[in-house]
Amino acid sequence: MEIGIGFWIGFFVFVIVMLCLDLFVFHKKDTTPTIKESLLWSAFWIGLAIAFNVGVLFLLGKTAALEFFTAYLVEESLSIDNLFVFILIFSFFKIEPKYQHKVLFWGIIGAIVMRAIFIFAGVALLNRFDWIMYVFGAFLLYTGIKMLVDRKKTSEFNPNENIVIRTFRKMMPVTDDMSVPNFFVKKNKKVYATTFFVALLFIEASDLVFAVDSIPAVLSVSKEVFIVYTSNIFAILGLRSLYFALNGIMQFFRFLKLALAGILTFIGFKMCINELCAELGYHFHISNLVSLAVIIGLLTVSILASIMIKEKK
Repeated sequence: MEIGIGFWIGFFVFVIVMLCLDLFVFHKKDTTPTIKESLLWSAFWIGLAIAFNVGVLFLLGKTAALEFFTAYLVEESLSIDNLFVFILIFSFFKIEPKYQHKVLFWGIIGAIVMRAIFIFAGVALLNRFDWIMYVFGAFLLYTGIKMLVDRKKTSEFNPNENIVIRTFRKMMPVTDDMSVPNFFVKKNKKVYATTFFVALLFIEASDLVFAVDSIPAVLSVSKEVFIVYTSNIFAILGLRSLYFALNGIMQFFRFLKLALAGILTFIGFKMCINELCAELGYHFHISNLVSLAVIIGLLTVSILASIMIKEKK
């Protein structure tokens, strides 16, 4: 079945409605979500993704449904790495938990727009130049290996050294006053950006970096724009709830970075080997089903290892 404009309109209407309900109804007040609340919201967003996947199964078939589920799992697992960065950002800028949801919400809006640009550009490149698959694959291999050997300490984390933040501070004055949770304030007839906006800007810059990894990884699963984009957006929509749910139990994800490094390395290898075999006329092909098994296996092992192996003091 062909994916027409009606599917796109329906999806965007759904996303807009859910975002409006989220901001103006469910999280109208600045409060700190409890772990129980956040877990329920995470289950809600995951349930919506599964329901959407069932719709894809009936309307577009088994292949599209498998592609959506695999792409969603890839994006969701890679997005968990964002949570570590969110914790560092909010800790560095000393943003209270009750205001974090608002900053993350607007961060999600920016991510939705940026992902659309990256995905459409990525699919267009793949459809025009077959060799781009090798570039994406090699980049993921490099990123996975780099993540595996990277030993950078969290104490070295300093957003103020980021080129985006440095440039913004030169262009616009920033106030450290955090008494009002707004992105901009007016003082003596002069507009100042607040620390809340600087944190949001860094979140957007971080998502741009993460998109460079995650989009090629998802494109290894499917080249169908609708499948790739919707799976990305469903993973991103549930990210805020997942952040608050997992914030207090991050010790169970100590080895997650190793699993993500393994996932990126595997996907990079898959992209290169599948393209090479197709060009040489070989019948060898790593399927999405195998990819799904590898991703679930690596994530499960990393979580079990984090629980069973005690952290050294």
